[in-house]
Amino acid sequence: MTESTRRSLMGAAAAAPLLAMPLSARAQAANTIRVGVLTDLSGTFRDLNGPNTVAATRLAAQEFAGRGFNVEVVVADHQNRPDVGVNIARQWFDRENVDVVTSLAASSVALAVADVARERNKVAIATSTATSDLTGRACNPNTIHWVYDTYMLAKTSGGATVRAGGDTWFFMTADYAFGHALERDTSAFVRAAGGRVVGSVRTPFPGTTDFSSFLLQAQASRAKVIGLANAGVDTINSIKQAAEFGITRRGVKIASLLLFITDVHALGLEVAQGLVCANTFYWDANDQTRGLTRRIRAIAGGDTPVAMSHAGDYAGTLHYLKTVADMGVAAAKASGRATVERMKAMPTQDDAFGAGSIRADGRKLHPAFLYEVKSPAESRHQHDYYKLLQTSTAEEAFRPLAEGGCSLIRP
Repeated sequence: MTESTRRSLMGAAAAAPLLAMPLSARAQAANTIRVGVLTDLSGTFRDLNGPNTVAATRLAAQEFAGRGFNVEVVVADHQNRPDVGVNIARQWFDRENVDVVTSLAASSVALAVADVARERNKVAIATSTATSDLTGRACNPNTIHWVYDTYMLAKTSGGATVRAGGDTWFFMTADYAFGHALERDTSAFVRAAGGRVVGSVRTPFPGTTDFSSFLLQAQASRAKVIGLANAGVDTINSIKQAAEFGITRRGVKIASLLLFITDVHALGLEVAQGLVCANTFYWDANDQTRGLTRRIRAIAGGDTPVAMSHAGDYAGTLHYLKTVADMGVAAAKASGRATVERMKAMPTQDDAFGAGSIRADGRKLHPAFLYEVKSPAESRHQHDYYKLLQTSTAEEAFRPLAEGGCSLIRP
């Protein structure tokens, strides 16, 4: 397996056209699957993507070696900009023989790149993307959505917060597709549970580091809950600044609607303790998740915990490669749509999520969990951060198939 890392399109050399290759090179290319990891390597979501995303993808490719075809991994940083992501995806598909793009991260990037995959009849697997629109109004036959989405997050975390007494909400929302979808989906569950949304504010994305004015607006609303419809560094900064202002000491609950274990690691347990979060993977859940975590970290190095997004990078890539082996390289390269259809038809099985399946709308199904962040006194070893509060089946956690509005689903 080889890996090529590109920080941007500038200076990237285009692959030679297939017809210009020598016969032996053409034969090798025809028997090679190229996986393109299109992700955030330097921005807001670096920790929940970054080196661990690349390592998890490489691990899946390594574990699938010797199955009769070659696997190459290429990597690029889309800088959380849809235009950059689209340009990279088009170059990969049109000139560099990439067959599948994974990760995708920012919802705005994922929605744009999913359209490119459909146009070029390739495969897109969103493993670090939240918007539930990917399997709703924006679904397409070439895209699969793994790991989590805004509906699951809203139902699991938002619903639990209302039941615990947090019946008035004010949202601090990242002003792009992900934040809008998460506020929308959470608001629906808050109201359905008898709660009220008393206000919201949109925060610029990316690039915002000072959330003080937004937190003061939230505090002035007198809501019992400040819902953070953001992620990554934005979440970390929001929680830190809320603690600095003493907002939680006044009895206001901070609901981080998308909290990764990498965020908890960055915050530290002294600040993060007591936060409640929805997840679909915890590295210390069982022997399989612990073993997978060791294998990913052996490749990635460093001290960053393995998050559910990283687990999805491994599992999504592995299932795709199993599907290629099942249908044959030539058929898989010929049609991304046919490959996705076969992926949906095959049950999933991996060390990250166990047994699962992929629905007709592209939604990958597996259980979801509600965790509470431990106090420093409760933590016993490295990255021992969560205690389990609740388990939801896949059918309970994710939006019913008939309610998403996906055009692939016939009435």
